[in-house]
Amino acid sequence: MPQTARTIVIHETGGPEVLRIEDRRIGDPGPGEIRIRHHACGLNFIDVYQRMGLYPLELPQALGMEGAGIIEAVGPGVPHLKPGDRAAYAAAPPGAYAEARVMPAAQVCPLPKSIGFDQGAAMMLKGMTVEYLFHRTTPLKRGDTVLFHAAAGGVGLIACQWARSEGLRLIGTAGSDEKCELALHHGASACINYRSEDFAQRVRDLTDGAGVDVVMDSIGADTFVGSLDSLKPLGMMISFGNASGPVPPFDLAMLAQRGSLRITRPTLFTHIADAAICQDMAQHLFSKVTKGDIQIRIDQRFALDQVADAHRALEARQTTGSTILEV
Repeated sequence: MPQTARTIVIHETGGPEVLRIEDRRIGDPGPGEIRIRHHACGLNFIDVYQRMGLYPLELPQALGMEGAGIIEAVGPGVPHLKPGDRAAYAAAPPGAYAEARVMPAAQVCPLPKSIGFDQGAAMMLKGMTVEYLFHRTTPLKRGDTVLFHAAAGGVGLIACQWARSEGLRLIGTAGSDEKCELALHHGASACINYRSEDFAQRVRDLTDGAGVDVVMDSIGADTFVGSLDSLKPLGMMISFGNASGPVPPFDLAMLAQRGSLRITRPTLFTHIADAAICQDMAQHLFSKVTKGDIQIRIDQRFALDQVADAHRALEARQTTGSTILEV
């Protein structure tokens, strides 16, 4: 039965002012689809990239890649979900900034009863990102050292705890002493205030000149060269975001000159394209949370109609932990 749901939509790219709230018509799910009524949805930098046009979308387009709520209806060919189930997801296409939506079911995951909807909305995209960074990108073993930028953000605080739970040494960076303290509290072995220190030089000091095994960098342009300079020979650079802008073209010889370095630019959505892998990643994340290895910290909450303010806070790097929109 058709109904409407308040939904955040963009008709053009630009600043937070292009975000509009509209009543959108939603119907019943078709084959392989579900209809979910959200309790909360997550805020992520990919939403900003899409709003700005860095990641182009066909317009008009609803935004949001992460949400949690109750399954209202299930189309044919959806064996893992039924009406009334609690569920959470990080998935394409965008559209999570909404009271309810119809969407493909493959990447929607049953949510354990012990995990709240706000936690589910805050952790799926960020937590599964950490899962693939630590388990599906390059081999890591107990005792290895990782440099993780933006360690006090939503992804970063999960990464600090994940590293601690697996015996990895994580050196973080953050933009203030207060944010550094937050990262340390969540499991970072050290955290560098990049506004007051040269982080690459500080990493060398912390590793007795050796450098780190892996850099996980979601900042992009501002940290790229320093990240390369923080690696030991044969180290791996994982560039997985562009918070300061995309990395400009560079000479591959830079990698040879710095010790035969390796580099990759993965995305979560490549990893979760396989439905079985997506469900496995979610279960790994859920187990970390339910065992207490990871606590999901939600430091900012906005109403759905305050989404522009939420975007402004995220872009200004005024947030810590995760941010959710309450529906």
